[in-house]
Amino acid sequence: MVGQLQRVELAHCTSCACFNLRKVTRAVTQLYDELLRPAGLRVTQFSLLVAVRMAGPVGVTRLVELTVVDRTTWTRNLELLQKQGLIEVASGEDRRTRIVTLTAEGNAAIAEALPFWKKAQSHVVNSLGQEHWADMLTDLRELVALANAR
Repeated sequence: MVGQLQRVELAHCTSCACFNLRKVTRAVTQLYDELLRPAGLRVTQFSLLVAVRMAGPVGVTRLVELTVVDRTTWTRNLELLQKQGLIEVASGEDRRTRIVTLTAEGNAAIAEALPFWKKAQSHVVNSLGQEHWADMLTDLRELVALANAR
């Protein structure tokens, strides 16, 4: 009887928001990575470069907030992007802060990757339909706010 109850309870787990969002994220990431491959960037790198570009010279703490990426992951990614010459990381006014700036090479990498990103984005949006995508984007923003409100 216990085994049967567990099966029924576990069946509900297949609708787990976290599991399903992570599954979607992995699949979509694979699509974008495949299409961005000719530019030599992964979608995570491209997205982080765009975040730095949009925010201008920006502190790591602010980047963590904007992207909802944990500090450890950001540190690893910053080191890789810095080694590639795509960003510069310098001390801020306070020695504890680090300011991230996009380099000329970083701007060039974004420019090279942008057409490939547009192709991936168009594929996703056109496949879903513009209205469905707009609704989904609203729902995703609400989910981020809900998770951040914990």
